Amino acid sequence: MTGNASLVIVGAGPRGTGLLERLAANLPELYGDRPLDIHLVDPHPAGGGRVWRAAQSPLLRMNSRAEDVTMFTDETVDMDGPVRPGPTLAEWAGIDGRTFPSRPRQGAYLRWVYERARAALPASVTVHEHRTRAVRVGGPRHGRQRVWLEDRSVPLLADLVVLSLGHLDAEPDDEQRRSADFAERHGLVHLPPDFTADADLSPLPAGEPVIVRGFGLAFVDLMVLVTEGRGGRYEQRGERLEYLPSGREPVLYVGSRRGVPYHAKIGYPLEGEQPPLPRFFGPAQVDALLRRPGRLDFRRDIRPLVDKELGWAHYHRLFAAHPERTSGAWTDFEEKYAAAAPGGAELDALVAAAVPDPADRLRLDALDHPLDGVRFGSPEALQDGLRRHIARDLARSHDPGHSPDLAVFTALLSVYGHLVRLGDTGDPHGWWHGFFSFLASGPPGPRLHQLLALSRAGIVRFLGAGLTVLTDEERGVFRAHSTSVPGRWTEARALVEARLPGPTLERTGSPLLRALHRDGARATPAGLLAVDPADGRILERAGGPHPRRFALGPHTTAGAGGAFTRPRTGGAAFRQNDATARAALAFLRDLSRRAPLSA
Repeated sequence: MTGNASLVIVGAGPRGTGLLERLAANLPELYGDRPLDIHLVDPHPAGGGRVWRAAQSPLLRMNSRAEDVTMFTDETVDMDGPVRPGPTLAEWAGIDGRTFPSRPRQGAYLRWVYERARAALPASVTVHEHRTRAVRVGGPRHGRQRVWLEDRSVPLLADLVVLSLGHLDAEPDDEQRRSADFAERHGLVHLPPDFTADADLSPLPAGEPVIVRGFGLAFVDLMVLVTEGRGGRYEQRGERLEYLPSGREPVLYVGSRRGVPYHAKIGYPLEGEQPPLPRFFGPAQVDALLRRPGRLDFRRDIRPLVDKELGWAHYHRLFAAHPERTSGAWTDFEEKYAAAAPGGAELDALVAAAVPDPADRLRLDALDHPLDGVRFGSPEALQDGLRRHIARDLARSHDPGHSPDLAVFTALLSVYGHLVRLGDTGDPHGWWHGFFSFLASGPPGPRLHQLLALSRAGIVRFLGAGLTVLTDEERGVFRAHSTSVPGRWTEARALVEARLPGPTLERTGSPLLRALHRDGARATPAGLLAVDPADGRILERAGGPHPRRFALGPHTTAGAGGAFTRPRTGGAAFRQNDATARAALAFLRDLSRRAPLSA
């Protein structure tokens, strides 16, 4: 270890790479040519990290179009550091921006971004890569930190530590442990929440029923890997896609709380007049919320503003692009909408008078729970009903006549960018993240066409909404039922929990985070690592922020969403990366002025 200033970044995936880019951009202004050692700790290759590594199935694709993925800042990002533009994934790869690239290709882009950021550092900065895991951070609060690595006995010495760990494994909760114990006793298969690309799917037997709990993106990965991944293929026959089985596929019985897959990606651009965002949930409103005394209540204080913002985008677009479906002038509606209290009867009455067709009104609760109160007389009726639902969603997602949907999507992105400033009060129970993912982070249209083909082929069977899975000790099977088909049960000797592990400090698979929590790092009631929203410093239970420890990413209260940043959308993650980089560099500069560095 040299006597240079030292910064350790734990996690060298997309977030760690983005931080490195911001360090390189801000270093000339804030740190100059002073010597600096940057240590990157990650068992996976820097750039792509675990999720976007090259060594995974090319059948797995991104959930974003190539033109919607950038790792570079632009003038829309509200930050103090310099803008350093760069190519989108589409521009870098020279591919059609409307395509959904494979994950290995995105990994190659991220590796290039990492190498470019590293090359932008001056000769006075030395980067050290450690292909291993960090297991503990120690050291005095006002002194050099010690970062212990899995494969060495001598710790790294660090003046500052930044955790950019990304998505992590988790220890099973009580329900998962009971399911695993039950499966072991009866010789069954139980796959807990996991990254599907990393899960061993070989125990799922061909031709046998498998209960799948979860209908989001983890299910889509599972669907791909046990169908095409086992030799099946699709064939276009006229206007309909058909699936030709290999005979090695299990039969997936899938259900969830909502009972439907995430909404399909919208397949057209938003042309013409854009909704002027933010309007009812932006910097001014967040500042006002942060000034309120006492703890904020999400449903009382925040959600009404969010709902009004989404409604504003919807109705602005409806009046601008489809005026024949409205009554009255936009200026009159706009004035009354702005004056109406969020979530009140006055707002409902205004919308009812201005938008004659109820189908053109934005009903967020109905969107969030499309099968609430819907009952089917038989499992076959449910299959037909769900196929119609998915087909309608696909048609709508490619019909510009429903362009208010795309306006709401842009508002969702705007809201997410501002919501992260509220920290743990911004989404205390995870409702917003789930709602956002359901509406805005669904699969590409082709995946839902494949799902329909698999349903028609009998490889996928829908279970419906309100899914409950029980264990039957007498029969030695898992049993599932839903509220969509009352009184009907499905039995299987395999259960897959198709979702990512929750990012909680108590059950995280990261020994480093568990140790931090034991040593005094503050956690929210939902289990997230509490950080200062201004710069990402880790907050302590005994007081304020730790002066030498930072954290960024989904395990923190400033998660900034899980998707990559779209160009020219403000980029909450970019803003956070810049703030953390500048705080770190200013700290290291001031430290070097005060005293010589020592261990």
